[in-house]
Amino acid sequence: MAAPRTTPSAPRTWTVGQLAAELGVTTRTLRHYEAEGLVTPRRAGPNRVYDERDRTRLRLILRGRRFGMTLAECREIVDMYDGAASSERRQLSTLLGRLDEIAADLRRRQADLARTVTEVDEVAARCRDRLAELD
Repeated sequence: MAAPRTTPSAPRTWTVGQLAAELGVTTRTLRHYEAEGLVTPRRAGPNRVYDERDRTRLRLILRGRRFGMTLAECREIVDMYDGAASSERRQLSTLLGRLDEIAADLRRRQADLARTVTEVDEVAARCRDRLAELD
């Protein structure tokens, strides 16, 4: 695989395949985010050329998706990223609020899973005890 294209005077760019490989997603995923208007790679003939802005936006989107955020929520965060430096406080506040919600949900799920594992262990122990009685 070729390295990202760069020259001393040109900014770093990536092809759709290079960026998909780097981010661990399919090229279809990147094209979907483009169709949704989340990234706007420029065209060089039939090829998409992603710049640092696109790469950063995609990394933020993918992180948000891993955290369970909707595409609309991801869009809100990445659109603030493009705003003025003064929007950083709003971006961070919005993101922090959503992260607090996600963390609370994950803690609830973790507690539910812990209860379920305990129950599974208890049932398995009773099964083992009964099997031992039958021997």
